[in-house]
Amino acid sequence: MSLNRSTYQLLRVLFWLKHRLQGIAVRASRKVFRTIDEYIVTFPRNVQVILKELRRTIRDSAPEAEEAITYGMPAFKLNGNLVFFAAFKNHIGFYPTPSAIEAFKEELSDYEVSKGTIRFPMNRPVPLDLVRRIVAYRVKENQDRKKR
Repeated sequence: MSLNRSTYQLLRVLFWLKHRLQGIAVRASRKVFRTIDEYIVTFPRNVQVILKELRRTIRDSAPEAEEAITYGMPAFKLNGNLVFFAAFKNHIGFYPTPSAIEAFKEELSDYEVSKGTIRFPMNRPVPLDLVRRIVAYRVKENQDRKKR
């Protein structure tokens, strides 16, 4: 079956409109968090424990960093973005930048990673010592960038 030009254009507009409206609905239903505490309390207790432990580890590794909510998730900033984290159904997402992932790629071989993301599965303990070292790497990286 072939479509004439006007039918094809109408379908394209309807397809675009459908996805545009879905995006608006998703954004409208998203809770806006002002603090990391507000973010953490929205999760079940077992996930809250993991998030609090991760937050404490980051805070201890970068005590000068400021806490924030950026892109709707917990973030730490020190001379720019330092790291982000977020909870999902089956994993904790940790976002330390592509350079940090590259620097620690051998140690991260047991985890699912992409360019800027590390996924720590919910059914395994978060490797807090590795998180500490990644955060320290990011602190140094941001300090070095600031000196330039």
